[in-house]
Amino acid sequence: MAISLSLVLLVGIILVLMIRNGRVKWGPALVAVLFGFLLASSDIAPDIQDFLDSAAEAIADISL
Repeated sequence: MAISLSLVLLVGIILVLMIRNGRVKWGPALVAVLFGFLLASSDIAPDIQDFLDSAAEAIADISL
């Protein structure tokens, strides 16, 4: 849960910065946010969450 919350905050901050810098206009950003909400309530959401969890574990296992 902590990983998904921090990931949501990170993506949200990136989206706000892209809007402020003029790289993404408000219309496409709103469509992207609405698509995210619709995708989260779909049947594929658990598969996406499993993928993100496994990717986070893989990144955490990397030792430098």
